[in-house]
Amino acid sequence: MKRDPGLQPERTNLAWNRTALAAAACALLLLHVAAKRGWGIATAPAVCTAAVAVTLVLLGRHRHLGTTRPRVLLLVAALVTLGCLCALPLALTPVT
Repeated sequence: MKRDPGLQPERTNLAWNRTALAAAACALLLLHVAAKRGWGIATAPAVCTAAVAVTLVLLGRHRHLGTTRPRVLLLVAALVTLGCLCALPLALTPVT
């Protein structure tokens, strides 16, 4: 008997796309902050967040095929953590 997965794969794919879109929006906001602060080290969180967005898009496409690896999820977690750690000093200092 052939299994009917229903709409679950489509919902999962849409969830990955929404998460990637949110990460891309955060990257744009961080680029805006970096531009106001004169670029430099302030671009690091934006680059990390953009890398997360791209990784999420690729992960969503491969997840649809059922080939998600734990290493890829670890990469996403590491990029998010690195982006947060880089953004922390920016959040604690006032904009001049």
